[in-house]
Amino acid sequence: MTRVEIVSMAQAHLDAIASLEARCFSQPWSRAGFAEELQNSNALFLAAQEDGALLGYAGMQFAAGEYYVCNIAVDPACRRRGIGEALLSALVQAAVQRGGRFISLEVRPSNQAALGLYRKLGFSVAGRRKDFYARPREDALILTLYLKGGDSFADSRH
Repeated sequence: MTRVEIVSMAQAHLDAIASLEARCFSQPWSRAGFAEELQNSNALFLAAQEDGALLGYAGMQFAAGEYYVCNIAVDPACRRRGIGEALLSALVQAAVQRGGRFISLEVRPSNQAALGLYRKLGFSVAGRRKDFYARPREDALILTLYLKGGDSFADSRH
């Protein structure tokens, strides 16, 4: 039996990641967009693979202790196996190791599976972006996870 590996995204993953992105999102990033992230020193993108096949990916950008998850996707045929949780947990661990204060992301309110995962890992609603998504048009919930030792917005005002 093989095991899912979480590895740093590499050039060899780009075609499969771009293909998965196009299958999962109505406004997908391009292959070139992912390739740019390989050169971005303020980004961390991970791939989940099994026997060399891409099962999912996740990525975040960061600056000044603030981390923003910009992409996470799992192949529809591989969902409900804990791959999304493993990817997001690896991003959270990386942010903690780098001294991050918080991680934020946007999600469609209709994406109940994603909301369940984010809540399971400790994210909570911090706001809403009106009409953030197109095709179909929908607001975005802003979810935030404050990391151990990180300040919350309320704490930083005092």
